[in-house]
Amino acid sequence: MGTRKNSCSDACSNDRRRFLKASAATLAAVSIPRFAHAAPSRHSAAETVVAEFYQSLSDAQRNEICQPIGSELRSRVNANWHVSKRLIGDDFYTDTQRAMIEKIVRDVTSVDGFKRLEEQMEYDDGGLNAYSVAMFGKPSTSDDATEPFQFLLTGRHLTLRADGNTLDGRAFGGPIVYGHGEESSAADNLFFFQTKRVNEVFAALDPSQAAIALGDRPPAETQVQLQGSSGKFAGIAVSELGSDQQKLVRDVLGTLLSPYRDEDAKEAIAIIDQGGGIEALRFAFYKNEDLESDGIWDIWRIEGPNAVIHFRGAPHVHAYVHIATTT
Repeated sequence: MGTRKNSCSDACSNDRRRFLKASAATLAAVSIPRFAHAAPSRHSAAETVVAEFYQSLSDAQRNEICQPIGSELRSRVNANWHVSKRLIGDDFYTDTQRAMIEKIVRDVTSVDGFKRLEEQMEYDDGGLNAYSVAMFGKPSTSDDATEPFQFLLTGRHLTLRADGNTLDGRAFGGPIVYGHGEESSAADNLFFFQTKRVNEVFAALDPSQAAIALGDRPPAETQVQLQGSSGKFAGIAVSELGSDQQKLVRDVLGTLLSPYRDEDAKEAIAIIDQGGGIEALRFAFYKNEDLESDGIWDIWRIEGPNAVIHFRGAPHVHAYVHIATTT
């Protein structure tokens, strides 16, 4: 079972803080996504396969997994549910269709992100075949197409979407979910690297800033509705941080977005920038369920007018990301 170092003296804490500040730039160099492409489009790799998958469906298959774009199922947010009754591993799908679904998942994630999700799905529910998909609208790669669409994959600790940005202003096509059922130790979960990275922000705070950033209990994990410019957010405002601290925040966001394709990561950052930039965000850390009482906060939340990232890693991970220009 993984262990973490216990709390130390004030001097030790100060040394740790200085180390984290010094190492942040080095770590950021390997964690920031390289935004090589624009936002997703109908012609993006994943969306091209989505259209092929849709065209491959028989009438019987469409009757079961295809929904109108306005279906409430597309907006549901949950860490463990199935958008359709048919699992990917069922005989309902052909081997070719299953290969298409796997290709879509690969194409909406980074190389490292896919490896993590592949391991997560295997650990949590026996692999991709235990998950389900649905189609909303009618996907097309035609330049003349105007109808929005979305491919949605759901299951235990995972919600992924692909819509070619046909649903304007929604990074990732809408709220996404990820997690890991690891129960032995927070340090053993597949996304503990994110907790360590976000805690660098806390370590970089001075005592007065840390007091503002640290709360007792978080809001409900599914409370990820966007509040807009009039919203009230817990934690320390990034606008109150120094320039070095703000640079660290932007680098940390890169780490959090790194499991996904560059196109989605770039769109997410662009939407945050449109909503006032990182300065409009707040970082909140919570004492509740601080595993091993070591001051590495296992529950944290980043929120602003058009963005919510909520992470519960205590040690079973449930994480939610919702970034959009509209609510």
